[in-house]
Amino acid sequence: MSDDTEAAVTPSRREPGKAVHLRVRAGLRRPHNWVQLFKFSLVGGSGYAVNLATFALCVEVFNFHHLVAATCAFVVAVLNNFWWNRHWTFKAGSGHAGFQAARFFAVSVVAFLFAASVLELLVSVVGVAELPAQAISIVVATPLNFVGNKMWSFAIELHRD
Repeated sequence: MSDDTEAAVTPSRREPGKAVHLRVRAGLRRPHNWVQLFKFSLVGGSGYAVNLATFALCVEVFNFHHLVAATCAFVVAVLNNFWWNRHWTFKAGSGHAGFQAARFFAVSVVAFLFAASVLELLVSVVGVAELPAQAISIVVATPLNFVGNKMWSFAIELHRD
């Protein structure tokens, strides 16, 4: 990788004033990032299944409100997703696990709050059934989750090939 490409991918290490959009644009040109997106999607697929199964259990069996059920499902799925993303997707095992977990959880909470807002809108305003609304809300929040984790939670991987 050339120094120019590396600087564009990791401006915080090379050029602190470099805009985020330049990092994203440079990152889109790297095949490795597309592989990570594919792995992130596979991990997300397993988390998606865990989330929906937990959500359905909470709504159907325990009769929880859809937002309470979404919160329970989020907690269960985020633990699974962190482990797989840390060790397989981003291969960030050399970083401090507690630090990465805190960042991963922060990004996940932001994505969850966005997804919960979409869920509430779909259920309460649009009239979509709870389980399909949950499925849609997770899909809508996935890009936010990926970018946040790629660029912040597991940022150690940005400068490696």
